Amino acid sequence: MNSILHEDTAIGEIQSKRPVLAILTIDDEIQLFRGNRNNFADLIRAGREHGFIVYVLTVKQLKLSRRQLDGFYYDEGTDSWLQQKFPFPDLIYNRIPLREDEVQPEVKRKIAACLSNPRVTLFNPAFFDKWHLFKWLRKSRTTRPFIPTTRRMLTREGLGKMMIKHKFLYLKPVSGKAGKGIMTIQLQPERTLPYKLKIQADKRSITYNCGTIRKLWIRIRKESVGERYIAQQGIQLASFNERSFDLRALVQKNQRGQWEISGIGARIAGSMSITTHVPRGGSIDDPEKLLVSAFGEEEARKLLIKTRITALTIARQIERGSGHSLAEMSMDLGVDQEGGIWFFEANAKPMKFDEPDIRKRSLDRIFQYSKYVLRTKTAKAAVSD
Repeated sequence: MNSILHEDTAIGEIQSKRPVLAILTIDDEIQLFRGNRNNFADLIRAGREHGFIVYVLTVKQLKLSRRQLDGFYYDEGTDSWLQQKFPFPDLIYNRIPLREDEVQPEVKRKIAACLSNPRVTLFNPAFFDKWHLFKWLRKSRTTRPFIPTTRRMLTREGLGKMMIKHKFLYLKPVSGKAGKGIMTIQLQPERTLPYKLKIQADKRSITYNCGTIRKLWIRIRKESVGERYIAQQGIQLASFNERSFDLRALVQKNQRGQWEISGIGARIAGSMSITTHVPRGGSIDDPEKLLVSAFGEEEARKLLIKTRITALTIARQIERGSGHSLAEMSMDLGVDQEGGIWFFEANAKPMKFDEPDIRKRSLDRIFQYSKYVLRTKTAKAAVSD
């Protein structure tokens, strides 16, 4: 039949023996469902190693009153995705790939129903909103020092006031992903056209020089096409071969239900790019090598320890601010030229890390934490009985 269910085993028997995790996504008329199929196949394989049944489940297939659901599994032999009946999941791992999918009314309704249903444990209910992230982190004295000055970009006057304090700003879409839509402004008072605006295109940036803040604002509004933006103090990042770099931390809960660093990678900005995101021309490198090059061996070691502590502190505060139990997040952290650490962004649905050791650990952690959640759930049920 297939490698997930054996022919002579009833679904009910399997459910009693093996925990079940469903990867939640949305349906697609042409390709059955949306999302990163390689990632889903990796999760199914890793789940099998940890004793789980794992399958892909669309929002439409998720019927909260049923004992069995239709779902998809990956058939290695035919390299194809096939539909089959599965037990109702013990855990649901939200991997709906795009914000625009997640805000569809029927999707929002289903996620809300999951969150209010005691039968369901849902990991990471939604994408983060950049503005909310900075609001949550500003609430705590422990995380506030890592936050660049951040304001909503609402008016020309507000932007002008911010530029009096900070001559270098980043403009970021509140719902942006992978560096899309990012702009920078640099004020160069000695120039005839003092406002230098850079706009991130696919793998390069486009530059405009403006003579007045009014003209700058007109250009920004034209480029932002109705998107909500934040304006953020620009940080002069440490660099390697004259290209700035930042650190990408993967933070996940472990087998004890505690936040732990699964790995830290580094991303170097592309030669024509204003961001370090790989889809925008950035490249992957070794964080230790880059930090040693910029700061020396002893200082690099201290900075890596400080980065790990900072990422864990921020993850705890984001979880508190969100009001939900979270399982994982990735985080962009910058190290400035003086060795200060800054938080730029967190992603509730981390993309695959290309570093093999981090990738392996990330998959294992999903199931280690899942086992912890199920043990805790069973213990609570036993106490209430």
